[in-house]
Amino acid sequence: MRRCYFKTICIVIIAFITVLSAFGDEFTNDWQTKVIDDFNGDSEYVWKTDASRFITITDSETFPKLAYINTWPIAVFGSNFDGELELRSLGLHGRFDRRGYNWIDIFPTDPEAEDPDRPIEIPIPGRVRTFDMWVWGSNLNFYIEIFLRDYQGVIHSIRLGDIGYTGWRNLRANVPNNISQRRRVSADYAGLRFVKFRLWTQPVERVNDFYVYFKQFKILTDMFETYYDGHDLGDARRIRQLWAEASEED
Repeated sequence: MRRCYFKTICIVIIAFITVLSAFGDEFTNDWQTKVIDDFNGDSEYVWKTDASRFITITDSETFPKLAYINTWPIAVFGSNFDGELELRSLGLHGRFDRRGYNWIDIFPTDPEAEDPDRPIEIPIPGRVRTFDMWVWGSNLNFYIEIFLRDYQGVIHSIRLGDIGYTGWRNLRANVPNNISQRRRVSADYAGLRFVKFRLWTQPVERVNDFYVYFKQFKILTDMFETYYDGHDLGDARRIRQLWAEASEED
């Protein structure tokens, strides 16, 4: 009886080790913080906006407006009044003609692309656990979402947080488990791509004139990756390259 019990325990342990080996990348600890954009105006991206139908457009002004403003969260960078560092934040000036569920999108573009106004998507390194960003609010009942695209092309939205407060605050959101960052077949890393931010207004809140500021958009991500014999055959770009070379030889 004891021998049978011992064998059962051994089988369970072996099975558990096998599962851990097969899904080893899910149990990693190479956590790193990476800044996607500091919003200081010196990154490779140019941020632009789009808005819903009731955005204010007059003969003299078009909203929304984006600009790099000489302001920042003192809790992160200090007062910096001596001017040794040139710090700025991305400022949004918005105005709508009507209250309601209005929205403003803020998305990255590539100034060196053939169409510099066309939105691009930013590859997110590693397997992301959290997104966070410093946001200045003026106690308006608005909230911010992050839009992400997974490796299958599906777009997901994550609510970063409400901005119904006054001053700077760090907003943080976890990436839910239902957003896949792993290929089902080859079990390889399959990174997410950042698409845009979306600021939503609420029907009960005024929208005739408002400002929001953004600073230091960053992630906490697991950069560990298991390499195995033939690891490159799980990479879609490498596969295309190899098959293209084979076709040329034929």
